[in-house]
Amino acid sequence: MNKIYYIASCDTCRKIIKSLPKGNNLVFRDIKQNPLTIEELEEMHQISGSYEVLFSKKAQLYKSMNLKDKSLTEEDYKNYILEHYTFLSRPVFVIENKVYIGGSQQSMLQVMKALE
Repeated sequence: MNKIYYIASCDTCRKIIKSLPKGNNLVFRDIKQNPLTIEELEEMHQISGSYEVLFSKKAQLYKSMNLKDKSLTEEDYKNYILEHYTFLSRPVFVIENKVYIGGSQQSMLQVMKALE
């Protein structure tokens, strides 16, 4: 099952969702309204190989909690993502057992190709 994890109030996520091809067969999951489960995060981790790559260092909480001044472990990244939705770098696409993280141009080109 192909999925997109996003936040409906995120302008970047909304713009990306509008750009997706029609009939894309994705299951849409607003992680603010319906938080990630540990199983979903584990699936993303298994595919990506790292919690750190799934973690958003752009999150305001990251700055306000002074996390950049701390030496975080993989377990720390996992716990922060599970603790608050804003720590997941988004959107995250899981398509055909591959994960695409964030809204960079390169990531989106890969997503569009995977959805063809």
